[in-house]
Amino acid sequence: MHWTRMKLPCWCFMLLSCLESLSAYNDFYTSIGHMTDLLYTEKDLVTSLKDYIKAEETKLEQVKQWADRLDSLTATATQDPEGFLGHPVNAFKLMKRLNTEWGNLESLVLSDTTDGFISNLTIQRQHFPTDEDQTGAAKALLRLQDTYKLDANTISTGDLPGVKHKSHMTVEDCYELGKIAYSDVDYYHTELWMAQALRQLEEGEESTLDKVTVLDYLSYAIYQQGEMERALAYTKTLLELDPEHQRAKGNLKYFEFQLEKQKKSEAENETEKQERGKRETTEKIKKKKSKKAFSLIPERKKYEMLCRGEGIKMTPRRQSRLFCRYYDNRHNPQYLLAPVKQQDEWDSPYIVRYLDILSDKEIEKVKQLAKPRLRRATISNPVTGVLETASYRISKSAWLTTYEDPLIERINQRIEDLTGLEMDTAEELQVANYGVGGQYEPHFDFGRKDEPDAFKELGTGNRIATWLFYMSDVAAGGATVFPDVGAAVWPQKGTAVFWYNLFASGEGDYSTRHAACPVLVGNKWVSNKWIHERGQEWRRPCGLNETE
Repeated sequence: MHWTRMKLPCWCFMLLSCLESLSAYNDFYTSIGHMTDLLYTEKDLVTSLKDYIKAEETKLEQVKQWADRLDSLTATATQDPEGFLGHPVNAFKLMKRLNTEWGNLESLVLSDTTDGFISNLTIQRQHFPTDEDQTGAAKALLRLQDTYKLDANTISTGDLPGVKHKSHMTVEDCYELGKIAYSDVDYYHTELWMAQALRQLEEGEESTLDKVTVLDYLSYAIYQQGEMERALAYTKTLLELDPEHQRAKGNLKYFEFQLEKQKKSEAENETEKQERGKRETTEKIKKKKSKKAFSLIPERKKYEMLCRGEGIKMTPRRQSRLFCRYYDNRHNPQYLLAPVKQQDEWDSPYIVRYLDILSDKEIEKVKQLAKPRLRRATISNPVTGVLETASYRISKSAWLTTYEDPLIERINQRIEDLTGLEMDTAEELQVANYGVGGQYEPHFDFGRKDEPDAFKELGTGNRIATWLFYMSDVAAGGATVFPDVGAAVWPQKGTAVFWYNLFASGEGDYSTRHAACPVLVGNKWVSNKWIHERGQEWRRPCGLNETE
């Protein structure tokens, strides 16, 4: 019998270029651009897995053919054993089969076809996302849920605005999200996602999880939020499903005791309230009046409102003072014959947008230059001055110098021509790509008086102005918002916005405090130029009063 030798592809050389690029990456969840590489890695792993399945099927087919042939042969031979072996060829072949061929069959059955797939998987696992990435992506979903006021079912069913590739969450996905919130002592989100997992189980979705496991987390999360009656109700439901559940039996007694204690306390408080009834009513009226008069909204709430498009609307009178125009910056030779389109976005602080300022080809080139250099974006610690990562800035960034490519020099010159400001003292072009729920919470671009050493090492003074390119459209979310004034500027590919961070006097304009809203759906790419004070003495003369 002739045995076909098994040949498996060698996967050690596969995706060499991808692995080289992935090896320098970490914090995958902070950049959608880097996460795209993981899709290609997974695709090649599937190809490797299919090759393994094909090799196993080939091996099984050979074993099956051998078994079928021997089944027919032994059936015939055992009907007349002596007559069968009376033929000398049959006797020889029996000896050969039992001495050699069955041994070969044993080797075939024992042969390991997993080597190619396992070696490929082992190599690539070194460059897989970590627990930090999974947790970061989960927390991003929770952040999006809060910022955009989405219920768990909307996210689970994938019904998000502007989605191209709808994706459903399984019971296991919802449970995992709830567990991550639980580990973070975030019982509010634990409840939301365990309740969603339970809902999908009750709707008949097949799952390896059971209701008992989900109810255990759900009842405890509700208890931790002080809702004793609901926690008790869910615990009773759990015990109906599993009467011997030890923790639930203990919780039942404890919750009943606490609920009774709570009811007694409430009854005592009610009696006390009735005694002070009139005085308390008067106090409540006063509180309501003062609350109504207090018009200041906390910054976080204003920020989230603006991200949802619920910002302060300009009065028609203010709106009428905003214009669009063809702009050549006082007859700059570069734009004399082909002025750019400029439009006012906000009056104070004055924010302008330049349209069609970067071509698609230029954008792709900038992204191509930046992508291998992207690293987790950092912030400067206001106390130590040390650069460090922060949970409120979820993106990766890269710095591009004029030496990288002639395009960067042309872009810098374009900014100088349109702003009239010196670029030699500006920081290099920073390119940023936002991750899952990518954001940058409210911050100032300039150094405040309580940060005297900000930008000291640059020796170019404070950041006088900010130029921000939008290099992608964003399906939902991702606006640049200014919470103090209610302005919201939405990403528009190929455009740029510009504003001054400092008044002409050199004092900081605190109304420029801004934020990048979480990206709900899409991939956000931006690049920015921070322009400094030095070199602007004759280009933007000092003002005589502080806020001029």
